[in-house]
Amino acid sequence: MTRLPLGVLAVAAALLLGGCGEPVTTHHRPGTDHAPATASAGTPGPPHAHGDHRTRDVPAAEAPSVRLEVRPDSDSGWNLRLVTERFTFTPDSVGGAALPGTGHAHLYLDGKKIARLYGPWHHLPREAVPPGSHTLAARLSADDHTLWSVAGKPVEGTATVEGPAPEANTTGSATATGPATATGPATATGPATATGPAPVTVAVSVSGGKVTPPPGRVEVAKGGRVRLEVTGDRADTVHVHGFDLERPLTPGTPLVLEFTADRSGLFEVETHDSRLVLTQLVVR
Repeated sequence: MTRLPLGVLAVAAALLLGGCGEPVTTHHRPGTDHAPATASAGTPGPPHAHGDHRTRDVPAAEAPSVRLEVRPDSDSGWNLRLVTERFTFTPDSVGGAALPGTGHAHLYLDGKKIARLYGPWHHLPREAVPPGSHTLAARLSADDHTLWSVAGKPVEGTATVEGPAPEANTTGSATATGPATATGPATATGPATATGPAPVTVAVSVSGGKVTPPPGRVEVAKGGRVRLEVTGDRADTVHVHGFDLERPLTPGTPLVLEFTADRSGLFEVETHDSRLVLTQLVVR
């Protein structure tokens, strides 16, 4: 009988054991996490359609949970806190595989997604909430952007927020005053406009589903100008959350979008169809 070298036997054993263990790589692209056909203990199940995102079922006993707390900010707006159990925020793994108990969160206002959260705290600007009573919902998401769910129902925490009452139009008379409105020369002077600070420029390109440079956070002073320059290899839509700005992206044609960051908070810039985060703007 032929004896095999110990090195060959060790390699064969490693291969056999590796085939039965968990995948080593966690950074699969969305939809390639090899989820099993049915959920078992500790293993996420297949995704199912639910609104703007798919859901991914896990057993109720092992599912994460979230409670949404809303606190008025001392300056303006509200500070939101996500109190979670059996869940860890993993901002560095966005776009990777759906691993149990990890991911980020999506914030909804009256059922419309307004932000993506990579940590337990988020500032909600006053201007983002219309007057009246509204429902906020924070849903926990896996790294592949599917929503963690139990029996098809997303794992979420909800809270009620009261939008600011409409302000009385006390500026009407001041606006109507002829002299104040007639000061055209002072407003139209080119030098005064040119002396303002240069806009904060963020230039990114999208190719093959990859964003270059990798998404990061950009600091912007409240009231400052932001200039976005985006180039892509496919038709899409660029959306600036919190400012209600959307522009079509044409393949090979640079998109230039400039605006004033007139509200405080953390705002994402992402593509609609490919759901790629291009950058995050921290305005304060």
